[in-house]
Amino acid sequence: MAKRPAKSPAPEADDPALPIAAGPNVPELSVSELANALKRTVEDRFGHVRVRGEITNYRGPHSSGHVYFSLKDQNARLDAVIWKMTFLRLRVKPQEGLEVVATGKISTFPGKSSYQIVIETLEPAGAGALMALLDERRKRLAAEGLFDAERKKPLPFLPLVVGVVTSPTGAVIRDILHRLLDRFPRRVLVWPVRVQGDTCAAEVAAAIDGFNALPPGGPIPRPDVLIVARGGGSLEDLFGFNEEIVVRAAAASAIPLVSAIGHETDTTLIDFVADLRAPTPTGAAEKCVPVRAELVEHTATLARRLAGAERRLLDANRRQLASLQRVLPAGAQLLLAPAQRADRAGERLRGNLRRALDGRRLALSRVSHVLARHSPQAELARASERLKGLHARLRQGLAARLALSRREAEGAQRRLDHAEQRLRSAFIRILDERQARLERLDQLRKTLGYEQVLARGFALVRDETGALLRQAADVAPGQRLDVQFSDGHVAAQADGDAPSPAPAPTARPKRGKDKGGGDQGSLF
Repeated sequence: MAKRPAKSPAPEADDPALPIAAGPNVPELSVSELANALKRTVEDRFGHVRVRGEITNYRGPHSSGHVYFSLKDQNARLDAVIWKMTFLRLRVKPQEGLEVVATGKISTFPGKSSYQIVIETLEPAGAGALMALLDERRKRLAAEGLFDAERKKPLPFLPLVVGVVTSPTGAVIRDILHRLLDRFPRRVLVWPVRVQGDTCAAEVAAAIDGFNALPPGGPIPRPDVLIVARGGGSLEDLFGFNEEIVVRAAAASAIPLVSAIGHETDTTLIDFVADLRAPTPTGAAEKCVPVRAELVEHTATLARRLAGAERRLLDANRRQLASLQRVLPAGAQLLLAPAQRADRAGERLRGNLRRALDGRRLALSRVSHVLARHSPQAELARASERLKGLHARLRQGLAARLALSRREAEGAQRRLDHAEQRLRSAFIRILDERQARLERLDQLRKTLGYEQVLARGFALVRDETGALLRQAADVAPGQRLDVQFSDGHVAAQADGDAPSPAPAPTARPKRGKDKGGGDQGSLF
Protein backbone atom coordinates (compact mmCIF):
# COMPACT_ATOMS: atom_id res chain seq x y z
CA MET A 1 0.00 0.00 0.00
CA ALA A 2 1.43 3.36 -1.09
CA LYS A 3 2.14 6.06 1.45
CA ARG A 4 0.32 9.32 1.26
CA PRO A 5 2.43 12.42 0.77
CA ALA A 6 2.81 14.61 3.77
CA LYS A 7 0.60 17.67 3.88
CA SER A 8 2.32 21.00 3.35
CA PRO A 9 1.62 23.68 5.90
CA ALA A 10 -1.27 25.96 4.85
CA PRO A 11 -0.25 29.55 4.02
CA GLU A 12 -1.59 32.33 6.10
CA ALA A 13 -4.53 34.12 4.54
CA ASP A 14 -3.25 37.55 5.57
CA ASP A 15 0.09 37.22 3.78
CA PRO A 16 -0.23 39.15 0.43
CA ALA A 17 3.11 37.85 -0.82
CA LEU A 18 1.90 34.25 -0.91
CA PRO A 19 -0.21 33.36 -4.00
CA ILE A 20 -3.57 31.81 -3.50
CA ALA A 21 -3.50 28.20 -4.63
CA ALA A 22 -5.79 27.50 -7.53
CA GLY A 23 -8.56 25.15 -6.67
CA PRO A 24 -11.73 23.85 -8.12
CA ASN A 25 -13.74 26.59 -6.35
CA VAL A 26 -11.95 29.50 -8.11
CA PRO A 27 -14.17 30.69 -11.02
CA GLU A 28 -12.76 30.78 -14.52
CA LEU A 29 -12.66 34.17 -16.24
CA SER A 30 -12.37 34.95 -19.92
CA VAL A 31 -9.82 37.45 -21.10
CA SER A 32 -12.56 40.01 -21.84
CA GLU A 33 -14.11 39.57 -18.40
CA LEU A 34 -10.76 40.04 -16.71
CA ALA A 35 -9.94 43.09 -18.86
CA ASN A 36 -13.32 44.69 -18.09
CA ALA A 37 -12.89 43.98 -14.37
CA LEU A 38 -9.47 45.66 -14.41
CA LYS A 39 -10.95 48.60 -16.32
CA ARG A 40 -13.70 49.11 -13.73
CA THR A 41 -11.18 48.80 -10.88
CA VAL A 42 -8.82 51.39 -12.36
CA GLU A 43 -11.62 53.83 -13.20
CA ASP A 44 -13.15 53.50 -9.72
CA ARG A 45 -9.77 53.97 -8.01
CA PHE A 46 -8.67 56.95 -10.15
CA GLY A 47 -11.74 59.06 -10.88
CA HIS A 48 -10.27 62.41 -11.93
CA VAL A 49 -6.55 63.16 -11.82
CA ARG A 50 -4.25 66.02 -12.78
CA VAL A 51 -1.06 64.93 -14.44
CA ARG A 52 1.92 67.08 -15.32
CA GLY A 53 4.21 65.96 -18.09
CA GLU A 54 5.77 66.67 -21.46
CA ILE A 55 3.86 65.86 -24.67
CA THR A 56 5.61 63.34 -26.89
CA ASN A 57 4.66 61.25 -29.94
CA TYR A 58 2.10 63.86 -31.03
CA ARG A 59 1.14 63.50 -34.71
CA GLY A 60 -1.96 65.67 -34.91
CA PRO A 61 -5.62 64.59 -35.02
CA HIS A 62 -6.38 61.09 -36.29
CA SER A 63 -8.65 60.60 -39.32
CA SER A 64 -11.49 60.00 -36.86
CA GLY A 65 -10.84 63.36 -35.19
CA HIS A 66 -9.46 61.85 -31.97
CA VAL A 67 -5.96 62.74 -30.74
CA TYR A 68 -3.45 60.23 -29.42
CA PHE A 69 -0.07 61.02 -27.78
CA SER A 70 1.90 60.37 -24.59
CA LEU A 71 2.84 62.29 -21.45
CA LYS A 72 6.31 61.63 -20.04
CA ASP A 73 8.67 62.75 -17.35
CA GLN A 74 12.17 61.56 -16.45
CA ASN A 75 11.17 58.04 -15.37
CA ALA A 76 7.78 57.08 -16.90
CA ARG A 77 5.43 57.51 -19.81
CA LEU A 78 1.61 57.60 -19.87
CA ASP A 79 -0.55 57.14 -22.97
CA ALA A 80 -3.11 59.88 -23.48
CA VAL A 81 -6.19 60.32 -25.67
CA ILE A 82 -8.42 63.33 -26.35
CA TRP A 83 -11.77 62.61 -27.94
CA LYS A 84 -12.84 64.63 -30.97
CA MET A 85 -15.47 66.85 -29.33
CA THR A 86 -13.19 67.57 -26.36
CA PHE A 87 -10.32 68.46 -28.70
CA LEU A 88 -12.49 71.00 -30.52
CA ARG A 89 -13.30 72.74 -27.23
CA LEU A 90 -9.72 72.88 -25.92
CA ARG A 91 -8.29 76.35 -25.54
CA VAL A 92 -4.70 75.09 -25.58
CA LYS A 93 -3.97 72.58 -28.33
CA PRO A 94 -1.33 69.90 -27.72
CA GLN A 95 2.08 70.39 -29.31
CA GLU A 96 5.17 68.20 -29.43
CA GLY A 97 7.51 68.96 -26.49
CA LEU A 98 5.05 71.23 -24.63
CA GLU A 99 4.89 70.73 -20.86
CA VAL A 100 1.24 70.69 -19.78
CA VAL A 101 -1.05 69.87 -16.91
CA ALA A 102 -3.73 67.45 -18.10
CA THR A 103 -6.97 66.81 -16.23
CA GLY A 104 -8.94 63.66 -16.91
CA LYS A 105 -9.61 60.12 -15.77
CA ILE A 106 -7.50 56.99 -15.94
CA SER A 107 -8.89 54.10 -17.99
CA THR A 108 -7.58 50.96 -19.65
CA PHE A 109 -7.51 49.83 -23.24
CA PRO A 110 -8.24 46.07 -23.26
CA GLY A 111 -7.21 45.65 -26.88
CA LYS A 112 -3.58 46.43 -25.96
CA SER A 113 -3.47 45.54 -22.24
CA SER A 114 -2.46 49.10 -21.39
CA TYR A 115 -3.78 52.00 -19.36
CA GLN A 116 -4.23 55.58 -20.51
CA ILE A 117 -5.58 58.96 -19.44
CA VAL A 118 -8.66 60.35 -21.15
CA ILE A 119 -7.95 64.09 -21.11
CA GLU A 120 -10.79 66.55 -20.56
CA THR A 121 -8.83 69.82 -20.10
CA LEU A 122 -5.30 70.82 -21.02
CA GLU A 123 -3.32 73.82 -19.85
CA PRO A 124 0.35 74.83 -20.05
CA ALA A 125 2.49 74.00 -17.04
CA GLY A 126 3.37 77.51 -15.85
CA ALA A 127 3.65 80.95 -17.41
CA GLY A 128 6.94 80.11 -19.10
CA ALA A 129 5.37 77.38 -21.17
CA LEU A 130 2.42 79.62 -22.00
CA MET A 131 4.74 82.40 -23.15
CA ALA A 132 6.71 79.91 -25.25
CA LEU A 133 3.45 78.75 -26.84
CA LEU A 134 2.43 82.34 -27.60
CA ASP A 135 5.85 83.14 -29.01
CA GLU A 136 5.75 80.12 -31.33
CA ARG A 137 2.23 81.03 -32.49
CA ARG A 138 3.22 84.67 -33.05
CA LYS A 139 6.20 83.68 -35.21
CA ARG A 140 4.11 81.24 -37.24
CA LEU A 141 1.35 83.77 -37.94
CA ALA A 142 3.89 86.49 -38.71
CA ALA A 143 5.52 84.18 -41.24
CA GLU A 144 2.15 83.96 -42.99
CA GLY A 145 2.13 87.75 -43.38
CA LEU A 146 -0.85 88.42 -41.10
CA PHE A 147 1.05 91.12 -39.18
CA ASP A 148 2.42 93.01 -42.23
CA ALA A 149 1.94 96.77 -42.24
CA GLU A 150 0.70 96.66 -45.85
CA ARG A 151 -2.44 94.89 -44.65
CA LYS A 152 -3.41 97.67 -42.23
CA LYS A 153 -6.48 99.71 -43.24
CA PRO A 154 -6.90 103.39 -42.31
CA LEU A 155 -9.69 104.29 -39.89
CA PRO A 156 -12.54 106.49 -41.17
CA PHE A 157 -12.30 110.09 -40.02
CA LEU A 158 -15.87 110.26 -38.74
CA PRO A 159 -17.66 106.88 -38.68
CA LEU A 160 -21.45 106.86 -38.64
CA VAL A 161 -21.73 103.52 -36.80
CA VAL A 162 -19.23 102.05 -34.32
CA GLY A 163 -19.32 98.29 -33.63
CA VAL A 164 -18.08 97.11 -30.23
CA VAL A 165 -17.22 93.49 -29.39
CA THR A 166 -17.05 93.14 -25.60
CA SER A 167 -18.96 92.00 -22.55
CA PRO A 168 -22.22 93.94 -22.11
CA THR A 169 -22.02 93.85 -18.30
CA GLY A 170 -18.47 95.11 -17.68
CA ALA A 171 -17.12 98.59 -17.17
CA VAL A 172 -15.44 98.56 -20.58
CA ILE A 173 -18.60 99.21 -22.60
CA ARG A 174 -19.63 102.04 -20.23
CA ASP A 175 -16.23 103.70 -20.60
CA ILE A 176 -16.44 103.46 -24.39
CA LEU A 177 -19.99 104.87 -24.50
CA HIS A 178 -19.14 107.74 -22.15
CA ARG A 179 -16.02 108.62 -24.11
CA LEU A 180 -17.89 108.57 -27.44
CA LEU A 181 -20.65 110.72 -25.94
CA ASP A 182 -18.11 113.26 -24.67
CA ARG A 183 -16.13 113.49 -27.90
CA PHE A 184 -18.63 112.98 -30.73
CA PRO A 185 -21.90 111.05 -30.22
CA ARG A 186 -22.18 108.20 -32.71
CA ARG A 187 -24.48 105.22 -33.11
CA VAL A 188 -22.99 102.18 -31.31
CA LEU A 189 -23.78 98.52 -31.97
CA VAL A 190 -22.65 96.11 -29.21
CA TRP A 191 -22.09 92.41 -29.94
CA PRO A 192 -22.13 90.75 -26.50
CA VAL A 193 -19.43 88.10 -25.98
CA ARG A 194 -17.61 86.42 -23.12
CA VAL A 195 -14.18 87.98 -22.73
CA GLN A 196 -12.81 85.14 -20.60
CA GLY A 197 -13.17 81.36 -20.53
CA ASP A 198 -13.22 78.47 -22.93
CA THR A 199 -15.83 79.95 -25.31
CA CYS A 200 -14.26 83.43 -25.42
CA ALA A 201 -12.24 82.90 -28.61
CA ALA A 202 -15.08 81.33 -30.59
CA GLU A 203 -17.55 84.07 -29.57
CA VAL A 204 -15.15 86.93 -30.40
CA ALA A 205 -14.32 85.42 -33.81
CA ALA A 206 -18.04 84.90 -34.51
CA ALA A 207 -18.76 88.51 -33.55
CA ILE A 208 -16.11 89.89 -35.93
CA ASP A 209 -17.39 87.68 -38.76
CA GLY A 210 -20.98 88.62 -37.94
CA PHE A 211 -20.32 92.36 -38.18
CA ASN A 212 -18.55 91.82 -41.53
CA ALA A 213 -21.49 89.75 -42.80
CA LEU A 214 -23.97 92.63 -42.34
CA PRO A 215 -24.97 93.97 -45.79
CA PRO A 216 -24.57 97.69 -46.45
CA GLY A 217 -27.92 99.45 -46.37
CA GLY A 218 -29.62 96.55 -44.54
CA PRO A 219 -32.05 96.76 -41.63
CA ILE A 220 -29.10 96.57 -39.21
CA PRO A 221 -26.51 99.23 -40.16
CA ARG A 222 -23.05 97.93 -41.01
CA PRO A 223 -20.37 99.46 -38.70
CA ASP A 224 -17.69 101.68 -40.21
CA VAL A 225 -15.15 100.68 -37.55
CA LEU A 226 -14.91 97.83 -35.00
CA ILE A 227 -13.56 97.94 -31.44
CA VAL A 228 -12.59 94.66 -29.74
CA ALA A 229 -12.18 95.58 -26.07
CA ARG A 230 -11.58 93.97 -22.69
CA GLY A 231 -10.36 95.14 -19.30
CA GLY A 232 -7.08 94.17 -17.71
CA GLY A 233 -6.23 90.72 -16.39
CA SER A 234 -3.62 88.02 -16.12
CA LEU A 235 -2.05 86.23 -19.05
CA GLU A 236 -4.47 83.33 -18.61
CA ASP A 237 -7.46 85.71 -18.51
CA LEU A 238 -6.41 87.33 -21.78
CA PHE A 239 -5.52 84.04 -23.47
CA GLY A 240 -8.74 83.95 -25.50
CA PHE A 241 -7.50 86.91 -27.56
CA ASN A 242 -4.31 84.99 -28.37
CA GLU A 243 -6.20 82.14 -30.05
CA GLU A 244 -5.54 81.56 -33.73
CA ILE A 245 -9.25 81.68 -34.62
CA VAL A 246 -9.51 85.25 -33.25
CA VAL A 247 -6.33 86.39 -35.02
CA ARG A 248 -7.49 85.00 -38.37
CA ALA A 249 -10.97 86.52 -37.99
CA ALA A 250 -9.42 89.94 -37.28
CA ALA A 251 -7.09 89.58 -40.27
CA ALA A 252 -10.00 88.69 -42.57
CA SER A 253 -12.14 91.63 -41.40
CA ALA A 254 -13.01 94.05 -44.19
CA ILE A 255 -14.05 96.65 -41.57
CA PRO A 256 -11.15 98.54 -39.93
CA LEU A 257 -10.56 97.02 -36.50
CA VAL A 258 -9.17 98.59 -33.30
CA SER A 259 -7.92 96.30 -30.51
CA ALA A 260 -8.16 97.49 -26.91
CA ILE A 261 -7.30 94.45 -24.79
CA GLY A 262 -6.19 94.98 -21.19
CA HIS A 263 -3.99 97.79 -19.99
CA GLU A 264 -1.23 99.55 -21.86
CA THR A 265 1.35 96.96 -20.79
CA ASP A 266 -0.79 93.97 -21.86
CA THR A 267 -0.07 92.60 -25.34
CA THR A 268 -2.07 89.95 -27.18
CA LEU A 269 -1.81 88.50 -30.68
CA ILE A 270 -4.89 90.40 -31.86
CA ASP A 271 -2.93 93.63 -31.24
CA PHE A 272 -0.45 92.64 -33.97
CA VAL A 273 -3.10 91.93 -36.61
CA ALA A 274 -5.48 94.79 -35.79
CA ASP A 275 -5.43 97.91 -37.95
CA LEU A 276 -4.80 100.00 -34.83
CA ARG A 277 -3.88 99.09 -31.24
CA ALA A 278 -5.24 101.27 -28.46
CA PRO A 279 -3.66 101.16 -24.99
CA THR A 280 -7.06 101.06 -23.24
CA PRO A 281 -10.74 100.77 -24.25
CA THR A 282 -11.11 104.51 -23.55
CA GLY A 283 -8.18 105.19 -25.84
CA ALA A 284 -9.86 103.10 -28.55
CA ALA A 285 -12.95 105.33 -28.38
CA GLU A 286 -10.69 108.39 -28.66
CA LYS A 287 -8.95 106.91 -31.72
CA CYS A 288 -12.25 106.22 -33.50
CA VAL A 289 -13.93 109.65 -33.33
CA PRO A 290 -12.60 113.20 -33.13
CA VAL A 291 -13.66 115.81 -30.54
CA ARG A 292 -16.79 117.55 -31.77
CA ALA A 293 -16.01 120.87 -30.03
CA GLU A 294 -12.53 120.91 -31.53
CA LEU A 295 -14.00 120.20 -34.99
CA VAL A 296 -16.49 123.05 -34.57
CA GLU A 297 -13.76 125.43 -33.42
CA HIS A 298 -11.42 124.31 -36.20
CA THR A 299 -14.21 124.72 -38.76
CA ALA A 300 -14.95 128.25 -37.50
CA THR A 301 -11.26 129.12 -37.67
CA LEU A 302 -11.07 127.85 -41.23
CA ALA A 303 -14.21 129.83 -42.12
CA ARG A 304 -12.68 133.03 -40.71
CA ARG A 305 -9.43 132.40 -42.57
CA LEU A 306 -11.37 131.72 -45.80
CA ALA A 307 -13.39 134.93 -45.46
CA GLY A 308 -10.20 136.98 -44.84
CA ALA A 309 -8.49 135.35 -47.83
CA GLU A 310 -11.48 136.15 -50.05
CA ARG A 311 -11.41 139.83 -48.95
CA ARG A 312 -7.68 140.11 -49.56
CA LEU A 313 -8.04 138.48 -52.99
CA LEU A 314 -10.84 140.89 -53.99
CA ASP A 315 -8.78 143.92 -52.88
CA ALA A 316 -5.77 142.71 -54.85
CA ASN A 317 -7.92 142.13 -57.94
CA ARG A 318 -9.39 145.60 -57.65
CA ARG A 319 -5.93 147.20 -57.41
CA GLN A 320 -4.65 145.21 -60.39
CA LEU A 321 -7.71 146.18 -62.47
CA ALA A 322 -7.20 149.88 -61.69
CA SER A 323 -3.53 149.62 -62.73
CA LEU A 324 -4.50 147.96 -66.02
CA GLN A 325 -7.10 150.61 -66.72
CA ARG A 326 -4.47 153.33 -66.43
CA VAL A 327 -2.11 151.53 -68.80
CA LEU A 328 -4.60 150.54 -71.51
CA PRO A 329 -5.64 153.16 -74.20
CA ALA A 330 -9.22 154.15 -74.96
CA GLY A 331 -11.53 151.67 -76.65
CA ALA A 332 -12.06 153.76 -79.84
CA GLN A 333 -8.30 153.93 -80.47
CA LEU A 334 -7.95 150.22 -80.08
CA LEU A 335 -10.53 149.68 -82.86
CA LEU A 336 -9.02 151.99 -85.50
CA ALA A 337 -6.27 149.69 -86.79
CA PRO A 338 -8.49 146.58 -86.94
CA ALA A 339 -11.17 148.59 -88.84
CA GLN A 340 -8.59 149.71 -91.42
CA ARG A 341 -7.39 146.14 -91.91
CA ALA A 342 -11.00 145.01 -92.38
CA ASP A 343 -11.61 147.67 -95.11
CA ARG A 344 -8.52 146.62 -97.08
CA ALA A 345 -9.49 142.94 -96.82
CA GLY A 346 -12.98 143.79 -98.13
CA GLU A 347 -11.57 145.51 -101.23
CA ARG A 348 -9.27 142.56 -101.99
CA LEU A 349 -12.17 140.17 -101.57
CA ARG A 350 -14.40 142.03 -104.05
CA GLY A 351 -11.61 142.07 -106.71
CA ASN A 352 -10.97 138.37 -106.26
CA LEU A 353 -14.68 137.63 -106.58
CA ARG A 354 -14.91 139.52 -109.91
CA ARG A 355 -11.90 137.71 -111.38
CA ALA A 356 -13.23 134.35 -110.25
CA LEU A 357 -16.64 135.05 -111.75
CA ASP A 358 -15.13 136.00 -115.13
CA GLY A 359 -13.09 132.78 -115.23
CA ARG A 360 -16.14 130.68 -114.43
CA ARG A 361 -18.16 132.33 -117.23
CA LEU A 362 -15.41 131.64 -119.80
CA ALA A 363 -15.21 127.97 -118.76
CA LEU A 364 -18.97 127.69 -118.97
CA SER A 365 -19.06 128.96 -122.56
CA ARG A 366 -16.45 126.42 -123.62
CA VAL A 367 -18.38 123.59 -122.02
CA SER A 368 -21.62 124.76 -123.70
CA HIS A 369 -19.98 124.58 -127.15
CA VAL A 370 -18.80 121.02 -126.48
CA LEU A 371 -22.22 120.00 -125.22
CA ALA A 372 -23.89 121.42 -128.34
CA ARG A 373 -21.85 119.06 -130.52
CA HIS A 374 -22.62 116.14 -128.25
CA SER A 375 -26.26 116.78 -127.46
CA PRO A 376 -28.35 113.92 -126.04
CA GLN A 377 -30.63 113.86 -129.11
CA ALA A 378 -27.71 113.26 -131.50
CA GLU A 379 -26.13 110.63 -129.29
CA LEU A 380 -29.52 108.92 -128.95
CA ALA A 381 -30.07 108.82 -132.72
CA ARG A 382 -26.63 107.28 -133.36
CA ALA A 383 -27.19 104.72 -130.64
CA SER A 384 -30.62 103.85 -132.11
CA GLU A 385 -29.07 103.12 -135.51
CA ARG A 386 -26.44 100.85 -134.01
CA LEU A 387 -29.12 99.06 -132.01
CA LYS A 388 -31.22 98.35 -135.12
CA GLY A 389 -28.22 96.83 -136.95
CA LEU A 390 -27.40 94.61 -133.99
CA HIS A 391 -31.04 93.52 -133.74
CA ALA A 392 -31.12 92.39 -137.37
CA ARG A 393 -27.87 90.46 -137.02
CA LEU A 394 -29.14 88.84 -133.89
CA ARG A 395 -32.36 87.66 -135.54
CA GLN A 396 -30.49 86.09 -138.46
CA GLY A 397 -28.09 84.27 -136.14
CA LEU A 398 -30.87 82.99 -133.93
CA ALA A 399 -32.88 81.70 -136.91
CA ALA A 400 -29.85 79.77 -138.26
CA ARG A 401 -29.09 78.25 -134.85
CA LEU A 402 -32.75 77.34 -134.32
CA ALA A 403 -32.92 75.47 -137.67
CA LEU A 404 -29.70 73.58 -136.86
CA SER A 405 -30.95 72.65 -133.40
CA ARG A 406 -34.27 71.41 -134.83
CA ARG A 407 -32.47 69.08 -137.29
CA GLU A 408 -30.22 67.76 -134.50
CA ALA A 409 -33.25 67.13 -132.26
CA GLU A 410 -35.06 65.18 -134.99
CA GLY A 411 -31.99 62.94 -135.54
CA ALA A 412 -31.66 62.33 -131.80
CA GLN A 413 -35.38 61.45 -131.58
CA ARG A 414 -35.01 58.87 -134.35
CA ARG A 415 -32.01 57.29 -132.63
CA LEU A 416 -33.90 57.21 -129.35
CA ASP A 417 -36.94 55.47 -130.95
CA HIS A 418 -34.69 52.85 -132.58
CA ALA A 419 -32.91 52.18 -129.26
CA GLU A 420 -36.27 51.88 -127.45
CA GLN A 421 -37.47 49.23 -129.97
CA ARG A 422 -34.28 47.23 -129.58
CA LEU A 423 -34.49 47.42 -125.77
CA ARG A 424 -38.15 46.30 -125.76
CA SER A 425 -37.38 43.32 -128.06
CA ALA A 426 -34.40 42.30 -125.90
CA PHE A 427 -36.46 42.59 -122.69
CA ILE A 428 -39.31 40.43 -124.14
CA ARG A 429 -36.78 37.85 -125.31
CA ILE A 430 -35.04 37.66 -121.92
CA LEU A 431 -38.42 37.48 -120.15
CA ASP A 432 -39.52 34.56 -122.36
CA GLU A 433 -36.26 32.71 -121.71
CA ARG A 434 -36.60 33.18 -117.91
CA GLN A 435 -40.24 32.01 -118.02
CA ALA A 436 -39.32 28.86 -119.95
CA ARG A 437 -36.47 28.10 -117.56
CA LEU A 438 -38.79 28.60 -114.59
CA GLU A 439 -41.34 26.20 -116.06
CA ARG A 440 -38.62 23.56 -116.65
CA LEU A 441 -37.39 23.91 -113.07
CA ASP A 442 -40.93 23.62 -111.72
CA GLN A 443 -41.52 20.48 -113.82
CA LEU A 444 -38.27 19.01 -112.48
CA ARG A 445 -39.33 19.84 -108.95
CA LYS A 446 -42.65 18.09 -109.40
CA THR A 447 -40.92 15.06 -110.96
CA LEU A 448 -38.41 14.73 -108.10
CA GLY A 449 -40.89 15.59 -105.26
CA TYR A 450 -42.50 12.98 -103.03
CA GLU A 451 -45.99 14.09 -104.11
CA GLN A 452 -45.49 12.12 -107.39
CA VAL A 453 -44.59 9.06 -105.33
CA LEU A 454 -47.75 9.47 -103.27
CA ALA A 455 -49.77 9.76 -106.50
CA ARG A 456 -48.51 6.29 -107.52
CA GLY A 457 -50.10 4.69 -104.44
CA PHE A 458 -47.53 5.20 -101.70
CA ALA A 459 -48.19 6.81 -98.31
CA LEU A 460 -46.20 8.61 -95.58
CA VAL A 461 -46.62 7.53 -91.93
CA ARG A 462 -45.77 9.99 -89.10
CA ASP A 463 -46.19 9.81 -85.33
CA GLU A 464 -48.02 12.38 -83.17
CA THR A 465 -45.03 14.74 -83.22
CA GLY A 466 -44.82 14.70 -87.00
CA ALA A 467 -41.65 12.56 -87.11
CA LEU A 468 -41.39 10.22 -90.11
CA LEU A 469 -41.65 6.45 -89.33
CA ARG A 470 -39.48 4.42 -91.69
CA GLN A 471 -39.74 0.90 -90.15
CA ALA A 472 -42.48 -1.22 -88.55
CA ALA A 473 -40.31 -1.65 -85.47
CA ASP A 474 -40.59 2.10 -84.83
CA VAL A 475 -44.37 1.75 -84.30
CA ALA A 476 -45.56 0.92 -80.77
CA PRO A 477 -48.83 -0.92 -80.19
CA GLY A 478 -51.71 1.51 -79.74
CA GLN A 479 -49.65 4.47 -81.04
CA ARG A 480 -51.57 7.16 -82.86
CA LEU A 481 -50.41 7.67 -86.42
CA ASP A 482 -50.86 10.22 -89.20
CA VAL A 483 -51.02 8.69 -92.70
CA GLN A 484 -50.56 11.08 -95.60
CA PHE A 485 -51.92 10.11 -99.07
CA SER A 486 -51.70 12.11 -102.24
CA ASP A 487 -55.07 13.72 -101.57
CA GLY A 488 -54.93 14.27 -97.78
CA HIS A 489 -54.20 13.00 -94.25
CA VAL A 490 -55.91 10.15 -92.31
CA ALA A 491 -55.57 9.54 -88.52
CA ALA A 492 -54.93 5.91 -87.54
CA GLN A 493 -53.97 3.79 -84.52
CA ALA A 494 -51.64 0.77 -84.51
CA ASP A 495 -53.16 -2.50 -83.27
CA GLY A 496 -51.80 -4.46 -80.31
CA ASP A 497 -50.00 -7.19 -82.28
CA ALA A 498 -46.29 -7.30 -82.66
CA PRO A 499 -45.01 -6.09 -85.97
CA SER A 500 -44.62 -8.88 -88.55
CA PRO A 501 -41.16 -9.48 -89.95
CA ALA A 502 -40.35 -7.64 -93.11
CA PRO A 503 -40.36 -9.81 -96.29
CA ALA A 504 -37.08 -10.75 -97.83
CA PRO A 505 -35.94 -8.22 -100.37
CA THR A 506 -36.54 -9.24 -103.94
CA ALA A 507 -34.20 -8.61 -106.78
CA ARG A 508 -34.74 -5.16 -108.12
CA PRO A 509 -35.20 -5.18 -111.88
CA LYS A 510 -32.72 -3.23 -113.85
CA ARG A 511 -33.76 0.17 -114.87
CA GLY A 512 -34.13 0.61 -118.53
CA LYS A 513 -36.19 2.28 -121.16
CA ASP A 514 -39.44 0.64 -122.37
CA LYS A 515 -42.47 1.77 -124.15
CA GLY A 516 -44.26 2.64 -120.89
CA GLY A 517 -41.63 5.11 -119.90
CA GLY A 518 -39.56 2.70 -117.61
CA ASP A 519 -39.66 1.98 -113.90
CA GLN A 520 -38.51 4.96 -111.89
CA GLY A 521 -38.17 2.93 -108.65
CA SER A 522 -39.08 3.99 -105.11
CA LEU A 523 -37.72 7.08 -103.45
CA PHE A 524 -38.04 5.34 -100.06
